[in-house]
Amino acid sequence: MKPARGSQCLLGFTLLGLLLCSVAPLYAQTSPSPSPTPAVRPTPSLEKEFFRNILRDQKAIWTAPFHIGRADAKWIVPTSIGTMALITTDRITGDEIAESDRPVNSSLFVSRAGSAYGLGAVSATFYLIGRKKNDARARETGLLSAEAFVNSLIVGSALKIITQRARPQAGIERSEFFDGGDSFPSGHSTQVWSVATVIANEYHDRPVVKFAAYGVATAVSVSRFSGQKHYLSDVLVGSLLGYGIGQYVFHAHHRKDPKSVSANDDSRWPAITPLYDRRVHAYGVGLRWSF
Repeated sequence: MKPARGSQCLLGFTLLGLLLCSVAPLYAQTSPSPSPTPAVRPTPSLEKEFFRNILRDQKAIWTAPFHIGRADAKWIVPTSIGTMALITTDRITGDEIAESDRPVNSSLFVSRAGSAYGLGAVSATFYLIGRKKNDARARETGLLSAEAFVNSLIVGSALKIITQRARPQAGIERSEFFDGGDSFPSGHSTQVWSVATVIANEYHDRPVVKFAAYGVATAVSVSRFSGQKHYLSDVLVGSLLGYGIGQYVFHAHHRKDPKSVSANDDSRWPAITPLYDRRVHAYGVGLRWSF
């Protein structure tokens, strides 16, 4: 017997609450404290800690509901209500997009940027360029984005197995939960947002890079709906999960590079400092400009 629409709504709300409870504490765990500890860590390197860090990440993600706080409710409640509304209307919006003349092939082409091989290539490119040019930031970006990708893949796959929601093209079973499907949440959205969030955090001082990373993630997420592969709620929850995982991975494992440019250090402008020595009556100005 198939669940009624009311049961689906309740199920969707319950699932969303569990998902957001898993993600919300991650923000609190990774938000900067008034007296931050030094970010630079000694050996072992991120390469040696890669798989161990993934295990630590998984523990943090799945135990996050036990660390939920009152402050998280201010965005969990409205987001839950909004997503519940999307779940109740998913079949309607899904059927409407299926009847439109939107080119499906172009949407599927855009969504390739969020595929496993596409994101794997992005992480590998950052890492290899960082190794070749001795660029610590690019090297770390490759490692942490790959770590975020693996975490999002594990979490997304587990939730797909649990929810088993039928995809929009599944016929009469479409949008139903526990029907052997793999629609909820959107894997592409979860994965691309986790990688994009790491990149945006690493290059926080480069607005163009941040805009490009989040722009690609948004385009991929929208394409999964317009390409008739997922419902709006699948895309929204997947994006939120990916963003939360990316934030956690970056703040938990980021190692500050002394050579990197900080948010308050703009190397495009010279640093001018006064120089004087009263003993020899010498006065002057020092100029330092790194570019």
